[in-house]
Amino acid sequence: MSLWKRTVYKSVCLSLALLVAITVFQRSLTPSQFLQEPPPASLRQQKAQKPSGLLVNPDSFWKSAKEVVTPTPVVSQRPQAWDVNTTNCSANVNLTHQPWFQGLEPHFQQFLLYRHCRYFPMLLNHPEKCSGDVYLLVVVKSIIVQHDRREAIRQTWGREQESAGRGRGAVRTLFLLGKASKPEEQSHYQQLLAYEDRIYGDILQWDFLDSFFNLTLKEIHFLKWLDIYCPDVRFVFKGDDDVFVNPTNLLEFLADRRPQEDLFVGDVLHHARPIRRKDSKYYIPGILYNQNSYPPYAGGGGFLMAGGLAQRLHHSCDTLELYPIDDVFLGMCLEVLGVRPMAHEGFKTFGISRNRNSRMNKEPCFFRSMLVVHKLLPTELLAMWELVHGNLTCSRKLQVL
Repeated sequence: MSLWKRTVYKSVCLSLALLVAITVFQRSLTPSQFLQEPPPASLRQQKAQKPSGLLVNPDSFWKSAKEVVTPTPVVSQRPQAWDVNTTNCSANVNLTHQPWFQGLEPHFQQFLLYRHCRYFPMLLNHPEKCSGDVYLLVVVKSIIVQHDRREAIRQTWGREQESAGRGRGAVRTLFLLGKASKPEEQSHYQQLLAYEDRIYGDILQWDFLDSFFNLTLKEIHFLKWLDIYCPDVRFVFKGDDDVFVNPTNLLEFLADRRPQEDLFVGDVLHHARPIRRKDSKYYIPGILYNQNSYPPYAGGGGFLMAGGLAQRLHHSCDTLELYPIDDVFLGMCLEVLGVRPMAHEGFKTFGISRNRNSRMNKEPCFFRSMLVVHKLLPTELLAMWELVHGNLTCSRKLQVL
């Protein structure tokens, strides 16, 4: 074959190959698909129909098809596990240039610099606490060094029950902790806490320092934990580790309550004013809260709430900036929901009598009729528990339920 014929032959072959490649590209076919036998007529008819969600115009072959997106409602799904695995939080240094910030006390400056850091990793977790039918979940705020208080509660009002009676589910107990606030204590006490948790398996711990202002962090971390691991719990009691609780009275009070109602009950304060005295533990500068009074809130020593409300409370709290007083912050979250906490005479978070020297604060007959009394040391709690549950004879029974 002459040279010019071979050249023409190669040119024809290359042209055919190029034509095939262009056709394949236009039809979005792979070479293997292009070389396959043509599909049956029925399938060709189906492909010729207008595909769902695509705009097809046979006159605009070179125009790319555009997908029609149908709006779908966004369904918020709770995470299946604690989803904060790293601590990645830096100070909001923009505040440091503000004149009002420079005039604040150091602990308020620290709070505001890191207020945007809302959630931290878990160090100890017990999701199995909410397995099965849980009627009442008892949660206790504690700090790492107060092992004696936790032990006294386990022996008294924190004892778990497989049944709350009357066909109701179990009563479970958990303690809520952060890390030791002093760096020199963290390693030693953390080892002791891990050993305590291996024995009892009832501690939830997060990777933030335990401090007065961080009690609000403890509130929102628990509410998030509850939403993830315990969405079906009927009721929640939340209290401090220095209170006396009468579980029998709590369960009697809940007997005719429904988990779906907006139940939030405790020792409620109305029209409480922010404290402006700098020597007070509860001092709040005007730049942090400029209103004349707080919304109604229950004293943090102990309160009772319905499980459904607790989940809604989690989401309402996420809409607010953190506030350094935890029980006031929960009152703010309730206000967002339009829920007013209910006062009950059986909750005494300031003692049975506000006069600390009153004999009423040591009288077991009063304790037997109450739901929650604040505050007692571990030895006092153990002694009062024995008196209330012993052969106690009282002249009359108070009706507080």
